[in-house]
Amino acid sequence: MPRLGRRKTMIPNLDHNPGFLLELPKGREGWLVARRIRVARRGLAVLAWTIPSIFIQLVCLILPGHAKVAFARVYWAVFTRLIGIRVRVIGSPAAGSDGRAVIFVSNHSSWIDVPTLGGVLEGCFVSKDDVAKWPIISVIARLGRTVFVSRTRASTARERDSMRETLRGGDKLILFPEGTSSDGSRVLPFRSSFFALAEAKPGDDVRDIPLIQPVSVVYDRLGGLPAGRASRPVFAWYGDMNIASHFWRLTQHIGLRATVLLHAPIDPVRYADRKELSQAVWQIVADGASTLRQNRPARPLDAPEAVAPDVTGGDPAFA
Repeated sequence: MPRLGRRKTMIPNLDHNPGFLLELPKGREGWLVARRIRVARRGLAVLAWTIPSIFIQLVCLILPGHAKVAFARVYWAVFTRLIGIRVRVIGSPAAGSDGRAVIFVSNHSSWIDVPTLGGVLEGCFVSKDDVAKWPIISVIARLGRTVFVSRTRASTARERDSMRETLRGGDKLILFPEGTSSDGSRVLPFRSSFFALAEAKPGDDVRDIPLIQPVSVVYDRLGGLPAGRASRPVFAWYGDMNIASHFWRLTQHIGLRATVLLHAPIDPVRYADRKELSQAVWQIVADGASTLRQNRPARPLDAPEAVAPDVTGGDPAFA
């Protein structure tokens, strides 16, 4: 005869079957569904972080002091983690000396350079004025006190004076002098017009000439493994790509890492003109990025030797 007694209720073991409420399809279909869920989760997390951050930064902008700079860095650092990118930093940000300001100059391969660098460096980004018209992104950029420039020859002097005023106010600037983003496999030549801000002219007070710190940024891990040439399109954003589709492609992946290599600061006064200065900075950034792309041990590089002009007057380089 069957045993009579209280019927037992079977409780699923969550440790061994955490997905008992939602069984994902098996095989490739399940893999694709899991990726879509990851993208949606990360997108919602970014949205949930960004909305309150807008109001916090609005308050910080009203308050005097360092809060608006510090919170912008916190926002980008959290943003980067939310989209699944871990950031490794080699070297230290320059603090400036003798009251001189600092400009960070970096290579540029993707929109994610902004959150990656923004979470490491305390500074205002310099961006093309087209960004000021982009929905949502323009709001975030303005709250981060981004400096918008047109990059036309006619406006170079005016924009240089505006950026110098920003530096005099105690801010640092973050520049992408390639003028556009690349495919991530190389560093494009730097446009010397971006260095007009740091060009020393006869009679200039040296303390008004900002120091330049070259920065190399490379996305060197995908799925926790070294990223090669075939992996660059996952990170790179260039040409006619739009951010939404790139975000969808990028955030499907796990084990992402960016390495930020901060080189030794350069004194622009040591260089005869902005063309020589831009070439020297480009060489350092390109060499550092090449080392990182090859997954070799990297270290901050020093400035190349240069003959310093006489900025007190009379140097033929300024004629």
